[in-house]
Amino acid sequence: MTDITISDSTAEDIARIQQIVEETGLFPPELVPDLMDPFLDSETSEFWRSAKVGHVLVGFCYTVPEMLAEGAWNIAAIAVDSSNQGAGIGAAMLADVEEGLRGRSQRLVLVDTSSTEDFARTRDFYVKNGFDEEARIRDFWSDGDDKVVFRKAL
Repeated sequence: MTDITISDSTAEDIARIQQIVEETGLFPPELVPDLMDPFLDSETSEFWRSAKVGHVLVGFCYTVPEMLAEGAWNIAAIAVDSSNQGAGIGAAMLADVEEGLRGRSQRLVLVDTSSTEDFARTRDFYVKNGFDEEARIRDFWSDGDDKVVFRKAL
């Protein structure tokens, strides 16, 4: 596996995170600064982690607490740039998030994804990393595109 460093994201990481978001089509990249601001200002329990190989940011993970649930969290976004996918970086970021949540005595982590064929590799990634498919909400994202919820007890 590649030598990976994972740490809290910083304001200097925003532009590179936006590039990865745009490349992966995760969500509109212009949302990144507004989503990160509360974390950067220490105004939220949400957290952003960046994965670097050498000094190059190659991935990130954005994790939020589930509202009105005790000790439950959701990985709202996780992505690795295309040139580094398959090198264990995503798995390392998941392990980092899980370790951090266990250190806070949290109990559960969830992740939502799509049921389309385009997300088959994503679903396989979560299963490979110890998540179980917990639920499907039919036609959630659009007609014929279910929301697939994965769960992992901490």
